Amino acid sequence: SLPFFLICPYSFIVDTTRQHAASPFRLAIGSYVEQYSNVVSIIHKNPNSDDPTNSLYKAAEFDHPYPCTKLGWSPDLAPGAPDLLATTGDYLRLWSVSRETDAAGRSQVKKEAVLNNNKTSEYCAPLTSFDWNEADPTILGTCSIDTTCTIWDVTTQSPKTQLIAHDREVFDLAFSRGRDVFASVGADGSVRMFDLRSLEHSTIIYESPSLDPLLRIEWNKQDPNYLATFMLESKKTVILDIRVPSIAVAELGGHFGCVNSVAWAPHSSCHICTAADDSQALIWDLSTMQKRPVEEPILAYNANGAINNLQWSSSQPDWISIGYDDKLQILRV
Repeated sequence: SLPFFLICPYSFIVDTTRQHAASPFRLAIGSYVEQYSNVVSIIHKNPNSDDPTNSLYKAAEFDHPYPCTKLGWSPDLAPGAPDLLATTGDYLRLWSVSRETDAAGRSQVKKEAVLNNNKTSEYCAPLTSFDWNEADPTILGTCSIDTTCTIWDVTTQSPKTQLIAHDREVFDLAFSRGRDVFASVGADGSVRMFDLRSLEHSTIIYESPSLDPLLRIEWNKQDPNYLATFMLESKKTVILDIRVPSIAVAELGGHFGCVNSVAWAPHSSCHICTAADDSQALIWDLSTMQKRPVEEPILAYNANGAINNLQWSSSQPDWISIGYDDKLQILRV
């Protein structure tokens, strides 16, 4: 079937949502314009339309200072839990988004908090990424160019702890399945693993060959032995097994441009999607990687521009959203 399609007046990053009965198909996208004034848009699908070109519409839009480095919905699905969207940039911000829409299909958005852990300076160290803790949605971790990671209590809107995580800038962090373990990557080329129960120690589980910066880290939530990462300006995605530190268990080639985004399948332990500057989104089957190299993807999609971001929907695992240029596409797997 044809992908759903939306054109925006800006380049953007994208994040999908978990499913609620009142809004079963919803995304958040953030503009990426190199200036102070940016926006975040909430995108809905018209339930009465399957026209690929006009079934997606903007249900809400609000101003955001500077581009978002990441945005993501709270994984809290408890009845009555607030529908929170987090964004990072200069600070961590929390927004509540109404699940109900008005007669025109529009949602209401309210800013709940602007969180800053640097109380001693009027200047902030920009945040590069964050991750919600799915096992305990009151916990959210952010990372920063100032070498630190901060673990926040979303309920009290206060930091639980802050730690110096790397020798240089931290570019991403991700929680494992469960409450306590997370990993981070950064400009020092290392993947480091932490445990909230004993933060005085960390484990370096991988270093890139020439200590090239590692940009993103994705944890396999179906099989938490596996992580995926990639280096700055690299055409390969590195698969790590935390039981075998220091070496990559697999390297996924296949791209002719730099990798920009990776996402594990939310419903399968052995499938992962990679996207790159070569306009391709590739899905890989890793079920045989312990026996032989994974050389070819099982599915490939060619977009009409360099793909800067992708998300594999945990609430609707048949769908992958990609962003390129000023376009959002939702692909059926």
